[in-house]
Amino acid sequence: MSVIGAPLDRRDGPAKTTGAARFAAEHRRPGLTHAALVHATISRGRVTRLDTTAAGAVPGVIAVLTHHDAPPLKPAPKVNPLNLSTLASGTSVNYLQTDEVHFDGQPIAVVVAETSAAAKEAASLVRAEYAPSPSTVDFAAAAPHAKKQPNNPVSPGEAKKGDAEKAFAAAAVTVDHRYTTPPHHHNAIEPHATIAEWDGDRLTVHDATQSIDWCRTHLAIRFGVPVGNVRVIAPFVADGFGGKGMVWPGTILAALAARATGRPVRLALTREGVYRTVGGRTPSIQRVALGADHDGRLTALIHTSVSRTGRVGGMPEQVTSQSRHLYAAEHILVQASTVELDLVPNTAMRAPGESIGTFAVESAIDELAVELGVDPIELRLRNEPERNPLDGKEFTHRRLREAYELGARRFGWRDRPPEPGSMRDGRWLVGMGVATAYHPAWLFPANVTLRLSADGTVLLRCGFQEMGMGAATAQAQITANALGVPVDAVRVEYGDSALPMASTAGGSTQTASVAASVVEAAEKLKRRLRTRSGDDLVAAVRRTGVPHVEVSVGSDTRLGRIAGQARFMGRFLRDRRLVRAASGAQFCEVRVDPDTGEVRISRWLGVFDIGTVVNAKTAASQLRGGIVMGIGMALSEETLVDPRTGRIMNPSLAEYHVPVHADIPRIDVTMLDDPDPTMPLGVVGAGEVGITGVAAAVANAVRHATGRRVRDLPITLDKVL
Repeated sequence: MSVIGAPLDRRDGPAKTTGAARFAAEHRRPGLTHAALVHATISRGRVTRLDTTAAGAVPGVIAVLTHHDAPPLKPAPKVNPLNLSTLASGTSVNYLQTDEVHFDGQPIAVVVAETSAAAKEAASLVRAEYAPSPSTVDFAAAAPHAKKQPNNPVSPGEAKKGDAEKAFAAAAVTVDHRYTTPPHHHNAIEPHATIAEWDGDRLTVHDATQSIDWCRTHLAIRFGVPVGNVRVIAPFVADGFGGKGMVWPGTILAALAARATGRPVRLALTREGVYRTVGGRTPSIQRVALGADHDGRLTALIHTSVSRTGRVGGMPEQVTSQSRHLYAAEHILVQASTVELDLVPNTAMRAPGESIGTFAVESAIDELAVELGVDPIELRLRNEPERNPLDGKEFTHRRLREAYELGARRFGWRDRPPEPGSMRDGRWLVGMGVATAYHPAWLFPANVTLRLSADGTVLLRCGFQEMGMGAATAQAQITANALGVPVDAVRVEYGDSALPMASTAGGSTQTASVAASVVEAAEKLKRRLRTRSGDDLVAAVRRTGVPHVEVSVGSDTRLGRIAGQARFMGRFLRDRRLVRAASGAQFCEVRVDPDTGEVRISRWLGVFDIGTVVNAKTAASQLRGGIVMGIGMALSEETLVDPRTGRIMNPSLAEYHVPVHADIPRIDVTMLDDPDPTMPLGVVGAGEVGITGVAAAVANAVRHATGRRVRDLPITLDKVL
């Protein structure tokens, strides 16, 4: 069996299951202190008075830092899509440098103490007075005043083909509906945590980050030290989902407190602290209008969205992204608009844009199928394009037809009667729904070193992130395949900024991005040994008379980083003539209690085209994880923001309801394992496509079971009844 695709166990499994793995907050340093944050309780204004007397009197308190006495910080860099490290700015707030308050929950003081209990007690005793300013915190009220999002290289705000509004008005059959999704939060099993320690002007942090290099660069900028003076260590991160991709105040203030006190500082956020200082997913209001002829051929597709950013940060979500690629409509209009609110800025959350955008467009496709009296899968296949429908660009590969045909056969779709409410299991109404999954594929720069030893072992070094997806195992398999050695002979060092720079673990990019450099390094090693691909490389090393032969791809010097960025931008601009993406078909069966409105997911099947499958076990796990998050988005997850104050009202897992085991059925996952010829090893990416289409498949199944169409997530009892 080829090492590529083999369902190998994760290498970090034993360490994590036995407790040997140390996460960010679990490291020990001599003289370690503990910090806690004090949060603002207004959404905008100024702090007029801070009384820290009682806090400072708590036994064990070392310092209570406020804007009156905190060490200086440099301003956050402005976001520039052409300089990826600037995306690390969670917000533009210059913490503890002024008396300004920009959102409810913003840290206005940090307490440092000998124990965590003392720090938390002291933080609760800090008293603040404010001069509030007018603020805008109600998304629904602000949405009518949204402004069109300008185009940028990462997320185009508007795209069109023909005159979609005119074609829609003339269409024989139409649907035109409004869909909404609420704010969401990530709720990683490991809350954000940092241990920071200074040695002169050198800073070392253990951080729960999914972007080691961006974190290092951002801290260097904020504290005015060379990038090489900052070391970020994160070998184990317990989930991120996008919430740990940026640098949020906890990380910055841990380092600030360590500099002020001259001692190592541990700052671990409470669950509520994560909600109040770390951004989540934006809410959205979407319009999808579809026009078709009587045969179901789309003549018009209109998809518009309103989402939010923070007044002090956050980037627009590509909510309409998938609608530029999925259906062969003659006329297309996609338009994104945003409003700025005085809330903690939004941030990326698993499949940002496509996860909520597919809910709207895939629900609307089903609504059109009902109007036409056509099977929902048949309608999708009638409108499956040969080339990108918006601009005629070539798809690098696209297997949606095969995904739907295989999924329909395995799920028993042909046994589904079209009439709502026609399937029952005792008192339960049964419904079946489908939706298309879609997520674009990208590559980012990554540097690696590869060392082949005469004893037959291989060492791969790269500062990539491991958040539970089995990254080290997958890269060991890729390295073994590239060099023709047993996978057990490959050792991987990762999770440290002292290693060669890697891309962020985001956008489903890390596996392919690192693989590209591993393959390049393997070829470079073969050339250095002057061997053909079929030669025994270990024997070639032995002939050199040296114990190791090592090669590098890229460098972490300033010029090396610029060259890596230029390589990425060159590839990005070159590949704009192509459309590549992971895709799939989601099949859902629900049972609905007609008396209570309770919805239970009873069966799930996902068929996915993610390119080459590097590890069948870890890839399937990633896809299942995305589906579980999608089920939560569909049925229960919603961040509640007080529209008067901007305060998050349910900042805990007792009130923000994520799925538990009892909510999730067996999830069957099938991967087509079809390589994308334009990607390294044909890898496209599996981390995010699994969540896309899920909420729509659930909503479509609920409609089939009950006849009720729910267009506003989550699908709660009152909406079903």
